Amino acid sequence: MAAKDGATPTTYSPSLSVQKKKKGSFFGDNDWVRPDARGLHQCRPAFMKTGAVNSASGSAYAEFGNTKVIVSVFGPRESKKAMMYSDVGRLNCNVSYTSFATPIRGQGSDNKELSSMLHKALEGAIILDSFPKTTVDVFALVLESGGSDLPVVISCASLALADAGIMLYDLVASASVSCLGKNLVIDPITEEESYQDGGLMITCMTSRNEVTQLTVTGEWSTSKINEAMGLCLDACSKLGTIMRSCLKDTVSPSQD
Repeated sequence: MAAKDGATPTTYSPSLSVQKKKKGSFFGDNDWVRPDARGLHQCRPAFMKTGAVNSASGSAYAEFGNTKVIVSVFGPRESKKAMMYSDVGRLNCNVSYTSFATPIRGQGSDNKELSSMLHKALEGAIILDSFPKTTVDVFALVLESGGSDLPVVISCASLALADAGIMLYDLVASASVSCLGKNLVIDPITEEESYQDGGLMITCMTSRNEVTQLTVTGEWSTSKINEAMGLCLDACSKLGTIMRSCLKDTVSPSQD
C-alpha cells in the first residue's frame, strides 16, 4: 500500500550531522554504507494516515520504508461478563503478521511477546479511568516486515487510538537503534537488525517527555547506550510532530 492523495512521505532525522560513508565489506567496518543508502542517523521516509479501516472505531496506516502496518481499534465496549468489575478500562492488544509479510511465508516474530510489549507501551498513555467497565481492543497487522516493526506498530497504534477518540495523556512515538560494531544506526532495516550486536528501543510521550517503555538487548557500554537513548528520544520527538500533523490534517477537511 503506497502513499495516497499525492502525499509525500516525511523523512525525519534525530541528528543534523549525517556522516557520509564509503562502501565497506561488512557492517562492522567503519566505512560501510547502509543498504538503503541512508545516513547512520537518518530515519526512513514515514507516511501515516488515519481512517484506514471503515468498520473500526479508529484506525491508522503507517509506512516506514518497506515496513507497512495497519492498526484497528474497537471500543470502548462492554467487558465480558466473566471478567471481574473494574473501575478502570481494560486494554487488549494483539500483533500479527500476514503470511506474506516476510520473505519466508508464514515466518513472523513472536506475536505474544510483541502483543505484550505493545500493551506496555500504550497502557501508560491511555486515561483508563475514562471508560470504566469497558474494554478497548487494539489489533495491529504487519503487512510487510522491513525492519523496526515494533516501533512502527506502537506509533501507528497510538495514532489509531487517537482516531478512535480514546482519551490519551499524549500520543506515543517509538524509535529504535542498532549497534553494529562501532556504529549506531537509527531506525534499522531487517538486514541491519540481523547483524546487530545490540538493540535499543524507546517509546515515549513526546509532549510530556515521559518514557513509557525502554527495551535493551545485547551488550552496551555506558557511552554507547547514552548516545543511543539520545538518538531515539530525538527521533521520537520529530516523529511525534509528524503524528500530530497527521491528526490535524484529518480534522481540517471536516471543518471546511
